[in-house]
Amino acid sequence: MRPQRLLIARSLPAVLAGGIVAAALAWSALLAPAQGAAAGAAAAAPAALSRPLTAAPAAPAGVSAAGADLVNAATGRRLWSRGLNTERPIASITKVMTALVVIRAGDLSRKIRISQAVVNYVREHDGSSAGLIAGDILTAHQLLEGMLLPSGNDAAFALAGAYGPGWRAFVRKMNVTARSLGMRHTHFANFDGLPWPTEYTTYSTPRDLIILGRAAMRLAAFRDIVGQRTHFLAATPQHHAYFWRNTNQLLGSYAGAFGIKTGFTHGAGYSLLFEAQRHGRALIGVVLDSSGTDPTAAFTAARRLLNWGFAVLAGRARATVRA
Repeated sequence: MRPQRLLIARSLPAVLAGGIVAAALAWSALLAPAQGAAAGAAAAAPAALSRPLTAAPAAPAGVSAAGADLVNAATGRRLWSRGLNTERPIASITKVMTALVVIRAGDLSRKIRISQAVVNYVREHDGSSAGLIAGDILTAHQLLEGMLLPSGNDAAFALAGAYGPGWRAFVRKMNVTARSLGMRHTHFANFDGLPWPTEYTTYSTPRDLIILGRAAMRLAAFRDIVGQRTHFLAATPQHHAYFWRNTNQLLGSYAGAFGIKTGFTHGAGYSLLFEAQRHGRALIGVVLDSSGTDPTAAFTAARRLLNWGFAVLAGRARATVRA
C-alpha cells in the first residue's frame, strides 16, 4: 500500500475592501510557517515509510572460502559469489554427478553384487566408505544412499562399474552430461573425486556446481536421499545390515537445510554444496576450500551465507509489498 500524502486545507477571509488588506497580509504571515512545516512533513513521511525495518549488508561477512556462490534456487538469480569461474578440485561433490547419471539412466531397483575389487579399491585409496561387504547384493537405489550419505567411495565404484558399464565408460558419461548442462569449466577424471590420477584432474567452478546442484535437486530420488540424516538398511538373505550417517552437518543444525553434499581432499579443502528453504524461499550455494584443517569451516561458511541470503530475500519481499 502506498503511504498517504498529508493534505492541509486552507481558508482565508475574503478581502472585501482595501481597508482590510493589511489584515489579510497578517493572516498569510501567520499561516506560512505552518504550511512550510506541513509540506516538509508530507515529503518526509513517504521517505521514512519506504525504508526497510532492517537491511542486509551489501555482502556476507566472515565467509571463509576460496570459491563460493549463492543463488535463488527457484529463479537462478545470483545473490553473491567469489571466484565464480575459477577451476578448483571438488573432492566428493563429484558424487552428485555420479548420482545424476545413475538416476537419469533409471532402473534403480537393479541389483548389483559387491565384488572384492570394490572393497579393495577403498582399501587402496584409504577414502570414505559405506562399509560394503564383498558378496552382498544391493539395489542401485541402496547404493546411492551408501554413496551420498556416508560418501562411500565403494558405493560409487560399484555404481560406475554397473552403469558404465565399466568405470571408464561411466566417467565419459559424466563429462558428456556436464557439457550438456553447460558446465563449461568442469572435468571429471573419476567417479568419486578422489585425488587420482592427480589432485587436480577432477575440477569444477562455483558457477558450474550450482548448475549441477539445481539439476540434481529436481530429481525426487536424489532430493529424498540427500535430505536424510541417517539410513538403516536391515539385513536380508542377500546382504548384511548397514547403517549410514549423512556427512552433511547442516541437516538438523540449520533450520530448513535439506542437502546436498560434502567434500574433502587435501587439494580441495573442506567444501560443501548445500540448499535450504525458509518461508517458501529456497537458496542453493557452494563453498570450496573453506579450510584445509577445520572440518567445521565449510558448514560455518554455509550458515553465514544462508543467513545473509535469506535476509536479502526477506528485504526484497518487504519492498515488493510496499511498492
